[in-house]
Amino acid sequence: MDNRLFFSATKRNKTFIGDVLSRIIQKNGSILEVGSGSGEHGVAFQKRFPETIWQTSDPDLRHRQSISSWILYEKLNLKMPQPLAIDVEITPWKISSELGLSLQVIVAINLIHISSWNCTRSLFKESGKLLSNGKYLMLYGPFKIDNEHISQSNYLFDKSLKMQNNKWGVRNLDKVNEEAYDNGFAQKELIFMPANNLSIIYKKVSV
Repeated sequence: MDNRLFFSATKRNKTFIGDVLSRIIQKNGSILEVGSGSGEHGVAFQKRFPETIWQTSDPDLRHRQSISSWILYEKLNLKMPQPLAIDVEITPWKISSELGLSLQVIVAINLIHISSWNCTRSLFKESGKLLSNGKYLMLYGPFKIDNEHISQSNYLFDKSLKMQNNKWGVRNLDKVNEEAYDNGFAQKELIFMPANNLSIIYKKVSV
């Protein structure tokens, strides 16, 4: 059965996000993507970085079924593992020791603005435990800088998110960075992306 989902934003941004990832992904090792959604990013990046293992995850069964269908559709089933049922807020994350030992990057794309603040805290806390010094955590999505929106469209998007769920919203980068620093990360790069989004690369620098 074909359970593939299609998210329009993925088609627009996967090349740009892949370009950012190419700065930090090395030839060997594993990448853990949390909140993988449809799986379109996952299969695109597994194909772009074939010498790595791209491990998707999502708490939503429908999303995991879509990811599995995408893996099969792209004929990656001999290379790419099936998605994990990770809910970022439920810690510790259940991952294999093999994945933990080979993990070089954790990726969260369009996650923290459509989840509670506790999700952001758990993301940094668990990433800080799983990643060794010199490894990376990358976030992508809309952010406020100095508590100000960087565009009118982001302001309107933020309002619409809060109308859907008062725990959601575009996060202030300064506050996100505080969580990063508290869990042993330093901001390595801040990259302005199309459609008023940002990519933020954090490097693990201390236990």
